[in-house]
Amino acid sequence: MNFVNRMKIGTRLGLGFGVVILLLVLITGVSVWRIRAINAATAEIVTEGYGQIALANEIDRAVNKQANHLRSAVLAVGDEAEVKGYITKVSEATREISQLREKLAATGASPKGDELLKTLQESGDAYVKKRQKVVTLLQANLPDAARNFLLKEVRPLQDAYLAASLDMVRFQESQMQADAQQAQASGRAGIVTTLVLAGVAALCAVAISLVISRSITGALRRAVQVAETVAAGDLTSRIEVHGTDETSQLLGALQVMNDSLVRVVGAVRAGSDSIATGSSEIAGGNADLSQRTEEQASNLQRTAASMEQITATVRANADTARQATQLASSARQVAVQGGDVVGRVVTTMEEISASSRKISDIIGVIDGIAFQTNILALNAAVEAARAGEQGRGFAVVAAEVRSLAQRSAQAAKEIKALIGASVEKVAAGTQLVGNAGVTMTDVVAQVKRVAELIDEISNATGEQTAGIGLVSDSVMQIEQVTQQNAALVEQSAAAADSLQQQAARLVDAVRQFKLKDDGLLVGAVAA
Repeated sequence: MNFVNRMKIGTRLGLGFGVVILLLVLITGVSVWRIRAINAATAEIVTEGYGQIALANEIDRAVNKQANHLRSAVLAVGDEAEVKGYITKVSEATREISQLREKLAATGASPKGDELLKTLQESGDAYVKKRQKVVTLLQANLPDAARNFLLKEVRPLQDAYLAASLDMVRFQESQMQADAQQAQASGRAGIVTTLVLAGVAALCAVAISLVISRSITGALRRAVQVAETVAAGDLTSRIEVHGTDETSQLLGALQVMNDSLVRVVGAVRAGSDSIATGSSEIAGGNADLSQRTEEQASNLQRTAASMEQITATVRANADTARQATQLASSARQVAVQGGDVVGRVVTTMEEISASSRKISDIIGVIDGIAFQTNILALNAAVEAARAGEQGRGFAVVAAEVRSLAQRSAQAAKEIKALIGASVEKVAAGTQLVGNAGVTMTDVVAQVKRVAELIDEISNATGEQTAGIGLVSDSVMQIEQVTQQNAALVEQSAAAADSLQQQAARLVDAVRQFKLKDDGLLVGAVAA
C-alpha cells in the first residue's frame, strides 16, 4: 500500500483505466477477429456457393428453353419461316448458354467442384455438338431425320447435361451447409471467448477500483477528521503524513493551515481588545458629527423654502408676461384683420365709383335717345298736319310720344345729377377709407412692436425663471446631499456601535479556540 501511496492519484487512475482499456481492446480484437471469420465464411457462401447454384440454375433454364425451341422447330413441318424463327431462337439460347458457362467456369471451386464443373462442361460440349446436327438436318429440310436424331441422340445427351448441372447444384448446396455450420461454430466460439475475456476484465476492474479507492478514501477520512476538529475549535491536532500523493499533500496542507490558524487566532486575540477600545471612541465622535450635520440640514431646508417662494414669484411674472404676449398677438391679428377689411372697403368703393360712372354714361345715351325721339315726334306731327284730317290720329300719337320723350329726357337729367352727386360722395368716401387704411397700417406696426417688446420681456422672464430654477435645484441637491450625509453619519454612528459590539463578540469568539499554550478551553470575556 505504501508503494501505491507514493503514486499520484492521476497515475493510479491512469494505470487502472489503462489495464481496463487494454482488456477492452483485447476483447474487441478477439470479437473483430471472430466477426471477420464469420463474414469471410458468409461471403464465401454468398459469392461462391450461391453464385454457382444460380448460374447452374440459369444454365438449366437456358437448356430447357433451347430444347423447347429445337423441338418446336422439328414439329413445325412444312412452314419454313417458322422453322427459321425457331432455329434463330435456338442460336440465341446457345449464345446465352455459352456466356453462362464462361461465368460458371470463372467462379472457381474446390477440387470436387472443379471435377463436377469439368463433367458439366464435357456434357455441354457433347450436347451442343449433337444439337447442331439437328439444326443442320432441319436446314436441309429433313424433318423426320432431325426428329429421329433428336429423340435418339440429342435427348440422352440433354438429360446427361441437365444431370451434371443438378449434381453441381447439389454439391454447392452441401458446401453451403458445411460452411454455414462452420460459421455457426466459429460464432459460438467467439461468444464464449468474449464472455470469458469480459469476465476477466470485470474482475480486474473491480480489484483495481478497490485498491485505488482504499488508497484515496483512507487519507480523505483523516483529512475530514482534522477539518472537523478545527471546526470544533481545537487547534492542537498533529497530522502525520505518509507518502507523496495528492491526499498526502492535502494532509500536509491541513497541518500548515492548522499552524497558520494558531498564529492568526493568537494575533486576533491580541488585537481584539484594541479594536473594542477604538470602536468606542469612534462611536462618540460619530454622535457629535451627527448632531452638527442635522443642524446644517435644518438651515438648508429653510434656504430651500425661501428659494421656492422666489421661484414661485418669478414663475407668476413669467405667466403674466406670457398672457400679455398672447393678448398683444391677438390685438395684432385683429389690427391686421381690420386693415384687410379697410382694404376690401376701398376696393368696393372704387368698384362703386366705376359702376356710377358707367350708369352716368348709360343715362347720357338714354338722354340722347330721348332727344332724337322728340325730334322724330316733332317731324311726325308736322307730317300729320300736312296730311290734314287723315293724319289727325297719327298727330295725337306723335304728341304722346313727344311728351314721353320729354319726360324721359327730364328723368335722365335728374338721374344724371343724382349719379354725379353719388360719384362725388363715393370719391370722398374712398379717400377717407384710404386714410383709414394708412392709419390701420400704422396701428398694426405699433401693435407688432408692442408684441415684440412683450416677447422680449417674456423671454427674459423665462430665462430668469430657468436660472432661479437651477439655483433652486442646486439648493435642493445640496439639501439632499446634506440629508444623505446626515443619514450616513447616523449609519456610521450605528456602525460604530455595532463595531464595538462585534469587537466584544470577536474577543469572546477567539477565546473559544483551544491553543497549545492554553491547555484548556478559555471562557468568554465580558462585552
